[in-house]
Amino acid sequence: MDQEGADFRHWDELIPDALGLIFRNLSLQEILTVVPRVCKSWGKVVNGPYCWQEIDIEEWSSRTEPGNTDRMLRMLVARSCGSLRKLCVSGLQNDLVFSFVVEHASSLGTLRLPRSNMTDAIVEQVAGRLSTITFLDLSYCGKVGARSLEAIGKHCKSLTGLRRNMHPRNLDTTLSQEDEARAIAATMAKLKQLEIAYLLIDTGSVLEIIFGCPKLEFLDLRGCWNVKLDEKYLREEFPNLKILGPHVVDCYEVSSWEVCSDYSDSFYDTDSFDGMWDDEESLELRFYEGFGEDSGHGWPPSP
Repeated sequence: MDQEGADFRHWDELIPDALGLIFRNLSLQEILTVVPRVCKSWGKVVNGPYCWQEIDIEEWSSRTEPGNTDRMLRMLVARSCGSLRKLCVSGLQNDLVFSFVVEHASSLGTLRLPRSNMTDAIVEQVAGRLSTITFLDLSYCGKVGARSLEAIGKHCKSLTGLRRNMHPRNLDTTLSQEDEARAIAATMAKLKQLEIAYLLIDTGSVLEIIFGCPKLEFLDLRGCWNVKLDEKYLREEFPNLKILGPHVVDCYEVSSWEVCSDYSDSFYDTDSFDGMWDDEESLELRFYEGFGEDSGHGWPPSP
């Protein structure tokens, strides 16, 4: 008995910080449904900030209803209790949701908000509260532009990475985005990584960025067809700068936006969220009950 007792691991007695690190390796669904029902101490960890310093629901949010994204985001961000360092979510629907995110951004370093619908007005209003951001993704955000980028550049002095890729589908409806390039060049001198694929800009705008952002190490210009660069000159003057494009055959943007390969076997079954939002106490169980109904059993084994 003593030998058996010596080998037994008291997982429920681990400190919350350690458990939080372990649980981050699980899927979102496992954290919300399986872990809280193992024991009370694990449930407290999941309901506290230990699992939610980094929140990545980008894949799930791109395939669920907008209302589900809003409610899930509010629940998880609230659980982070101000300790949120990374947030990845797709398709924020309005300025109100974006404002909620910014209210909890005092420690945020990475913010990825592709395909979101916040406007220049709200970004200008709250950019000062995003001063800790080091990487920002505003790809496919059609309602923000040069005004937002200028406000972010002026207030986010630690920003070293910006992703502002657009979709080639919009090339026929957009006149020019050179003002965005100028805003980046004028306000984001510390950038090391910049992705502006399919932005409607010309050679002069790109040169402004290159000279205005001397620390650049990577510049993605795929699909910026009006850009004609002197590659020899740039290699000599900026030996540490790697430029991708503009003439690169690339199907990533099409496959990720339009095709969205078959996710029928994905762990995130968006149908399982119907009716699960009455209250947080019942959320975990309902999350699971709507998933895997053909599995033949009522509950998965404990971790």
